Amino acid sequence: MMMEDRMRPRDLRGPAGIVADLRTIHLQTERDAELALQLDRLLAVNDAGEQTCEPVRFSAGLETRGISLIEGAGGGKSTAVRKLLKGCAALATNSETGKPRYLQVNVRTPVTLRSLGLGILAMLGITQVSAKFTVWETWDLVRHRLAVEGISVLWLDEAHDLFSCTAGKEVDDMLKMIKGLMQGEAPVIVILSGTERLSAMTGYDPQVMRRFVQIRPKDLVVGRDNAGTEKLIRYYAEKAGLSYDGGQGIAGRLIHGSRKRFGRSIETIIDAIDRALRKGAADLTIDHFAWAWGAAEGCGYEKNVFLAEDWTAIELDEAAQAFEAAQKAKRRKRRKEEEEQD
Repeated sequence: MMMEDRMRPRDLRGPAGIVADLRTIHLQTERDAELALQLDRLLAVNDAGEQTCEPVRFSAGLETRGISLIEGAGGGKSTAVRKLLKGCAALATNSETGKPRYLQVNVRTPVTLRSLGLGILAMLGITQVSAKFTVWETWDLVRHRLAVEGISVLWLDEAHDLFSCTAGKEVDDMLKMIKGLMQGEAPVIVILSGTERLSAMTGYDPQVMRRFVQIRPKDLVVGRDNAGTEKLIRYYAEKAGLSYDGGQGIAGRLIHGSRKRFGRSIETIIDAIDRALRKGAADLTIDHFAWAWGAAEGCGYEKNVFLAEDWTAIELDEAAQAFEAAQKAKRRKRRKEEEEQD
């Protein structure tokens, strides 16, 4: 991974300033490289070979394609997409509007086809839509405003919430409407980012799914990634002006406690450094990780991965996993009932 150094000297602003600077460090991973590659192939080039804001047309020039980034909570996917779009010169500014040529929309629950359309319009500055508008008229307005604003890329963040609808048909209709945005006279590239639930899109509409390239970052693995994680901890500690002893056995515990998510591990490292700095410590120790992680998790000693002897046996997110399993079962049952009714 590549690291951007934006740190200021430690003694300028104290712990709060140091931690704020730590959060500005961006780590280039394989996921970032893949995202950049896929966006690059979806934007057309001019005769001079320069990248433009025009989406590449597929299927005999009839439609665009999209990107689906699927990663667990805390993986840093939103940060990765945001940095990608901000760093793309071709999408930076529309000279006619003074705004970027991409639009980020956070999917909010409960979501319906109408609420999603209104959410997109709100981000385009249209906050008042007649209640007499049908759903289809609302989405016609969405397509029109995207074209007027010169939007080339529509990013739906937290897109897994599209599958929280009470009716499977509503999900089908939303996916078809998203597909419609990628077609026509002014189609857009659609980026979907969300958790594993986003992969359910395949079961609802395979035709939509084939229009999206899927990016699934690899999880960290205890053992295999310990050395790299130790290097990461040392890097951040040094940037904060702290010493760090790599012989404390932190790496494996950090990977496990972060649910194997790269982004979560970074957050915990920074939180531990914050603890150390505020206590006036010169060294970053496993105790600082235990305090930081325990406070974030709200767990007792026996469930703290940085304190428990048998930390590998600690089950994390049991309640959340049970809830998600129940939700999947409900969605399968609901879809089966709808199919039987049809």
